[in-house]
Amino acid sequence: MAKSYHVFLPKIHVWSKRKDRRKKIWVPMFPGYLFVHLLTSPNNYTRLDILKTFGVVKILGKANGGEPIPVPDEHINTINRLISSPVEINHFRYPNVGERARIIDGPFAGIEGIVTASDLEHEVFVVSFELLHRAVAIKLEGFQIAKI
Repeated sequence: MAKSYHVFLPKIHVWSKRKDRRKKIWVPMFPGYLFVHLLTSPNNYTRLDILKTFGVVKILGKANGGEPIPVPDEHINTINRLISSPVEINHFRYPNVGERARIIDGPFAGIEGIVTASDLEHEVFVVSFELLHRAVAIKLEGFQIAKI
């Protein structure tokens, strides 16, 4: 039976962080999301067919199970251009204020603390950690910090 939709799972090539080696692997560009292009307007059968697919939890849409929210073609075209370009794409899951974070680069690498301030536009974070029963805060750039 022919389906009335196409799926799109953009993947990027990233370095895996294994203990004994580094290797390039393919991972989803947007973990947890799959784009579905419906060739016809959605009906209950189409929704049910999609929801019965292994791993699908829900269809993003308007409140209370309303119509799915379409992603503009320009956005899909941009994603296609990004994944087909030779430029290396990285995921950054920055910690929010109040969350635990680990410093991964620089002289304080390995230290864990709590993010007390952040400026996402400039990728600057302030992490506070306790040292000798005193709170010490240091300013870090985005590449130096990872969400725990």
